Amino acid sequence: MFASVVDTGHGNNDENSGGSLIPTRFVWAYGGRSVFLSGSFTRWSDHVQMSPVEGCPTVFQVIYNLAPGYHQYKFLVDGQWRHDDRRPFVSGNYGVVNTIFLAREPDTIPAFYSPRTPGKSSMDVDYDNFLQPENVPSISQADIELSRQRISVFLSTHTAYELLPDSGKVIALDVNLPVKQAFHILYEQGVPVAPLWDFCKGHFVGVLSALDFILILRELGNHGSNLTEEELETHSISAWKEGKYRLNGQIGGNGRSYPRRLVYTGPQDSLKDVALKLLGNKIATVPVIHSSSRDGSFPQLLHLASLSGILKSICRHFRHSSSSLPMLQQPICAIPLGTWVPKIGQSSEHPFRMLRPNASLSSALSLLVQAEVSTIPVVDDNDSLLDIYCRSDITVLAKDRAYAQIHLNEMSIQQALQLGQEANSPYRFLNGQRCQMCLRSDSLHKVMEKLAIPGVRRLVIVEAGSKRVQGIISLSDVFNYLLGL
Repeated sequence: MFASVVDTGHGNNDENSGGSLIPTRFVWAYGGRSVFLSGSFTRWSDHVQMSPVEGCPTVFQVIYNLAPGYHQYKFLVDGQWRHDDRRPFVSGNYGVVNTIFLAREPDTIPAFYSPRTPGKSSMDVDYDNFLQPENVPSISQADIELSRQRISVFLSTHTAYELLPDSGKVIALDVNLPVKQAFHILYEQGVPVAPLWDFCKGHFVGVLSALDFILILRELGNHGSNLTEEELETHSISAWKEGKYRLNGQIGGNGRSYPRRLVYTGPQDSLKDVALKLLGNKIATVPVIHSSSRDGSFPQLLHLASLSGILKSICRHFRHSSSSLPMLQQPICAIPLGTWVPKIGQSSEHPFRMLRPNASLSSALSLLVQAEVSTIPVVDDNDSLLDIYCRSDITVLAKDRAYAQIHLNEMSIQQALQLGQEANSPYRFLNGQRCQMCLRSDSLHKVMEKLAIPGVRRLVIVEAGSKRVQGIISLSDVFNYLLGL
């Protein structure tokens, strides 16, 4: 298989003599420095050099003339033989190889003449994933406003009651519960947040979240702290909350106040009102509470509503009529959405945060708090995505009082993530899909479907092939765009 290199991208194939040749595009979309094509049509002896697509340096292509019939092929990427697992493939004499079959009398013009023609060649990768700047479909402001209006009408005419699952559980914690026990419950139950019930007042009075655990651990690590590990065993949730509110009231470091009253919604509130409440208060979830009394007594906790659940409702409602929302077909690189890594020489209002695996857990927690984000990408020296660290990952330290045995400044992000794997943390339920990613050329509709997956709050935008981080998109980013906020 290792032989000469063919310089031209237009090859001739004489496997089936007497038949007309069909120009066929081959695409390798996964990066590399040098990429070559070889196959049965070159007798596995010649390597056809592929060229980067203009505007997409990680995507390589070549057009090769093939005779009708069945062919096998592979790619030589930086000296390593590779196949595309998104295309048909089989195991053959040369290992795993891709396959293609071309009919003798094709009914349509080969797709390379127009990447968006309905009669795509079987060798044409879904080219919407690799749009060049000039191929980005244009959309008018009127189409955008029409899309937003239809989404707004849907959200305004459907209620929070529709978010309630057919079956499930909701967990509430008593405010007099010790903090240590409360976080152990969150970890064991696999929930990142729980409403707080005050028995004396007969009302839900707040929520306890992973962010609280982060703040407590940072307080424990502060040598001037009044809170000790021994006191944490008996320190109640209400005592911690009161101390936190008092501290924030005195410092107000981030310029906004922390409300003492619980932010909640009712089952008859519209989905639009719920979304605006989540966005306006910068919170991930809001309790859906029902009370049959006018004074709000005897409240019932029905559900914890989130932007993810609302987005799932939008996707489900417009599943078979997405064409009525033109802006959903736009690639995310063509719309003002998300936070992007600035290009060389380009300044950015909002610094893009990433961490190396050897960074301390203390630095990660500081970033999560200061940047007010839920997730930070963990990257290697080439800025290629390795993993993500989320707020909810911190609750693994509640298991077996692990927080008492480690120092935040001495534990690395890599060690913290490994601890979560060893403990079989409920928050790692996505397994291989833990790092939800997308490409800059993915459509807004595709991004929305990924963000609608329970537990996913952000998508990391990566470069095809190298997985080099290019940006990040959050649920709030998507809703701000959909609602025109």
